[in-house]
Amino acid sequence: MRLVPLLVALVLAVVSTELTVDSDLTWLWLAIPTWALVAVGIFDLVQRRHSVLRTYPIVGHGRWIAELLRPEIHQYFVESDTDGRPYDRVVRSMIYERAKGGESESPFGSELLLEAPGSEFFAHTIASVKAPEAHPRVRIGGPHCTKPYDMALLNVSAMSFGALSGNAIRALNAGAAKGGFAHDTGEGGISPYHREHGGDLIWEIGSGYFGCRTKDGDFNPDRFREQVADDQIKCVSIKLSQGAKPGIGGVLPGPKVTKEIAKTREVPQGQTVTSPPSHTAFHTPLELIAFVQQLRELSDGKPVGFKLCLGRRVEFLAICKAMIETGDGPDFIIVDGSEGGTGAAPTEFQDVVGTPLTEALLFIHNALVGAGLRDRLRLGVSGKIATGADMVRRMSLGADYCNSARAMMMATGCIQSLRCHTNTCPTGVATQDPKLARSLDVPTKTERVANYQKATVDSALKIMAAMGITDPSDLDPILLHRNDELPWSHDYTALYSWLRPGQLLEGDAPESWTALWGRAHADTFDLTKPTWV
Repeated sequence: MRLVPLLVALVLAVVSTELTVDSDLTWLWLAIPTWALVAVGIFDLVQRRHSVLRTYPIVGHGRWIAELLRPEIHQYFVESDTDGRPYDRVVRSMIYERAKGGESESPFGSELLLEAPGSEFFAHTIASVKAPEAHPRVRIGGPHCTKPYDMALLNVSAMSFGALSGNAIRALNAGAAKGGFAHDTGEGGISPYHREHGGDLIWEIGSGYFGCRTKDGDFNPDRFREQVADDQIKCVSIKLSQGAKPGIGGVLPGPKVTKEIAKTREVPQGQTVTSPPSHTAFHTPLELIAFVQQLRELSDGKPVGFKLCLGRRVEFLAICKAMIETGDGPDFIIVDGSEGGTGAAPTEFQDVVGTPLTEALLFIHNALVGAGLRDRLRLGVSGKIATGADMVRRMSLGADYCNSARAMMMATGCIQSLRCHTNTCPTGVATQDPKLARSLDVPTKTERVANYQKATVDSALKIMAAMGITDPSDLDPILLHRNDELPWSHDYTALYSWLRPGQLLEGDAPESWTALWGRAHADTFDLTKPTWV
């Protein structure tokens, strides 16, 4: 039975060939494809790579066709409005509607199980207030910064040219310029597409030092000084790690290093480029703070910070000790949750490496408070932030502002086809194929990026107004509740241990904090210490 399709194809091929020879050439329409099927079937029988095809010639290819179409079939015909991953249909529809300038409203009540364990809600007030028309901004710049920057509450998170197409970068930056928010370049350097529309840039510098590297791949201070002098660059962000793949570097194969990418990253065209898993410019917490100081001096006083996905907690406490010892430190820290990630990463890293955003934010905010450092800097967050509720939730737990990547991609047209790593993105967002990239109309998507950011911040301000708050700095964890077990929810002041200012220095912090604080050392990230956790 397993050979029936091949035998049927052979019979049809022979019959149609005889009819073509004996009577009418019109039978070629059947003869050619059936002989092609016969050839495929014979090849399937003799090849050794795929057991399924050797067992089921011809029809075995249906398995690969089904796998190819599975994401689309699942997204459009199988999943419900609320069970899609990583973003469900409700959230995707909300992003698209806001990007188009429409209202994101729905009838007949929530589809969510509001009492389910893990669900959260905000505590509103009877004495609600009117939401401010002007969007609040956050001043970025610590005591040693001479050129502070007023950051929007929602900005474009780090996405490199190379991961995204030139047209996608154009639309994001033009949208940032139109809407008055910032655009993080990602670690791939500053491309011409970042500069074309003049939107404010956060220049991210990773371990590859693209745009400011020596021929050997180390940091080049002279080249950095030349680049950062551009007024379009408002802040500099050192990438220690990222949510999707913390702790590993990257390899860009030579064939993918096109002329444009080579010029942007300042590397040889056609040669494989490696980003090491850690930086070569520093190796200890004290050296990290010294590197921050160096970049601030080279940039003539612009804000300098770093981004990290939280791993070993004691390492972050070591950075806090280095900040105390030197009296200096970053102007901002971006906390990247392990649920973040716009492109491709090893599945295991996406699933099991790194700390999710809520837990990471709670720890880092409290560590800075307990070390007496929180008022020196601002905290940004990134990691699956798409709605106004996401923003208010994060700012209630300690963040000052938010960054969004995948939602901004959706505002430019991304349909979550999950092909970011294949260079076949059907919307022209995550591809370097010029034929696909041209389908992304920059003027249209520029409007949608600006619309989405404005509508989302407006939504956050309306939620805050319902809570009686007009200034994000007044948000408090007591206003955010979580359902862990019925019949009652608990606010986050009851769910988590909150440190008071300077409590770690006073020595009366909870035992778990005191133990970690005692193991942290400003002069080492040494992972060989058996007591490190």
